[in-house]
Amino acid sequence: MALCVAPLALVNGNATAATALPPQPGNFKGYAFDACTAPSSATMQAWLQSPFRAVGIYFGGIGRGCTQANLTADWVKEQIGRGWRLVPIYVGPQATCTTTTKKHLIDNANAAAQGRATADDAVTQAKKLGLSPESVLIYDMEAYRTDDATCRNGVLNFMSAWSARLHDHGYFSGYYSSVSSGIADQVAVYNKAGYVRPDYVDFARWDEVVTLDDKVIPAGYWAPQRRMKQYMGAHKETWGGATINIDSNYVDFVRLPGAKLADWNRNGWSDVLARTKSTGNVFSYPGNGTTISEAGRSKVTGYFAGMNAIVRMDLNRDGFTDVIARTTGGKVYFYPGKSNGTLGARKVLYNNFKHMRELTAIGDFNKDGYPDLLASQTNNGNVYLYPGKAGAKFGARKALAYGNWNGRSEFTGAGDYNRDGFQDLVIKINSSGNMYLYPGKSGGFKSPIKLINGKGLRDWTGIGDFDRDGYTDLVAVQASTGYLMLFKGTGKALKAGVRVASGYAGRTPLF
Repeated sequence: MALCVAPLALVNGNATAATALPPQPGNFKGYAFDACTAPSSATMQAWLQSPFRAVGIYFGGIGRGCTQANLTADWVKEQIGRGWRLVPIYVGPQATCTTTTKKHLIDNANAAAQGRATADDAVTQAKKLGLSPESVLIYDMEAYRTDDATCRNGVLNFMSAWSARLHDHGYFSGYYSSVSSGIADQVAVYNKAGYVRPDYVDFARWDEVVTLDDKVIPAGYWAPQRRMKQYMGAHKETWGGATINIDSNYVDFVRLPGAKLADWNRNGWSDVLARTKSTGNVFSYPGNGTTISEAGRSKVTGYFAGMNAIVRMDLNRDGFTDVIARTTGGKVYFYPGKSNGTLGARKVLYNNFKHMRELTAIGDFNKDGYPDLLASQTNNGNVYLYPGKAGAKFGARKALAYGNWNGRSEFTGAGDYNRDGFQDLVIKINSSGNMYLYPGKSGGFKSPIKLINGKGLRDWTGIGDFDRDGYTDLVAVQASTGYLMLFKGTGKALKAGVRVASGYAGRTPLF
């Protein structure tokens, strides 16, 4: 991406909470251009005659070189109204081994802290222009030498922190760089445990070939529809009588699906709730699509030491996740979630629920618009559905499965795991430790499908679409280490577990 004179990359992002503009680019596939200075309104109108329908805007950063007299919130709103998609580009500190002459460089010794602070500034600048959450904010990292390990690690630490912090704010992370340096290094750590990779890439290869495939980027990386290519550098084009010095790009972006089931803080990414066994305190631990944060935890409530079952769902359908909890005495309470991430005054749902085990939030199983609860009866092993109803309560139960389910545990709602339109259930067979998917169907379950062996793992929990790839995922605690392990779903199986956090030895249950 051009830092000063030669405009480079572009991507998307734009939306305004104040004016209800949708996040950009949404689902966009087509040609885009970027110019060092945002064109005038008249020029943008003239360029509607061009094949371009997206424009890169340099919205902030200490390394931004051109003045942006035209780039205002009103300009943003006007261009979106005309049908343009905007691609926000941020030019911050560069690699210490950069091949450019930029003066502002990454502090390699403090790269992560610098990356977080830079992301905070990017969000501030984006909001001033009306670029709403879930817009893609592209970081412009110009080409750098590849023979300096300290420099390379500084870039990676900076960018991982940038991406994680953008996720905290509810924005998507984009990354622009040369295929031979920045992009190659991102490819190398794509699957590294704990590394928060960018959600979208904008790669520069000025070969004038309009394609999103590249020999440096494996086919399954940033796929599907998370790539943009800058295929031509600075050159002049004229449309509608207006001439601009531009870079040319081709984009194929689709907005990432939401986490849905487990987004406690409502920033679009899955979180974990867990009770500290020694105190009874419940904390939320925010996720960023790659890891679960310990430092970012917040207290939800105390006084839950006497609870032997805890689940979460939006029972009153107000947009804030609620908690359902049962005391050791068998009383079940509803705790409404509040906008500040805590719980409101509780109310009794059942006075004696001792005879039921494996209380499970199963989503809207009966498709009536309300979230439902599932549980198994201890004396007969049958599984029952307790349908959610208006007024934050449950209706008369209905049997979903008969027979002896007492040899099965770790019930967890997996959302629509196989994406067939029905809510699904995952359970553990105690005798073997195997985890099975029970696909939902109208009034019950289909034949079970083995997913993975779950020996040595406890507190299996559906965590929604943790990495936002379109498939719901699960987490569990490795009993021997206290590690929190993520098991990514594929719709048919579970991938091998990857550690996303530690310190869970004394935390149970997860929900």
